Amino acid sequence: MKILLIGATGTLGTAVHKALGDRGHEVLTVGRGGGDLRYDITDPVQITELYDRAGRVDAVASAAGDVPYKPVTEMTPEDYLAAFRGKVLSQIDLVRQGVPHIAERGSFTVITGILAREPIPTGSAASMANGALEAFVRAAAIEIAPQRINAISPTVFTESLADYGDYFPGMASVDLADVAQAYVRSVEGAQTGQIYAP
Repeated sequence: MKILLIGATGTLGTAVHKALGDRGHEVLTVGRGGGDLRYDITDPVQITELYDRAGRVDAVASAAGDVPYKPVTEMTPEDYLAAFRGKVLSQIDLVRQGVPHIAERGSFTVITGILAREPIPTGSAASMANGALEAFVRAAAIEIAPQRINAISPTVFTESLADYGDYFPGMASVDLADVAQAYVRSVEGAQTGQIYAP
């Protein structure tokens, strides 16, 4: 399959790229500062340009999304809007604009996260963004069929515990390789409207 991978140069994107590449897929990597194609998916115009440049693909997989982390009392309306634009609207627009550009039975895979179900202090924007995306995935699945859409919703990565483990007390971590396999399942499988929580 020809797969468009957004956020391909990040920690997760690198693992997903390897997993998909190892299975023989042609992976077109996309990032703001690196990759085969350089586009910022928070800009709808750049998403349009990305699809025009990439041509027809079999799947779109996103491992990108930015949200601010602050206590609720320090968050501003602009912070929540930044989270919405950086993680929710950007990935929704990948789907909205992508429907005409993927195969008839192609798929979209977006990234959410455990904070949709297990909130942490300073993570209200991430919880909001992840929950919104997961609701969107369920709704979009019934409209875009036979094309498919799923979300990957991992907990903290084992490889990132040194940096972020203190924010997730008592929560089990997940290896990046296992998260990457959830992307493989979404891309190669038959399910839609699913929230995979590796």
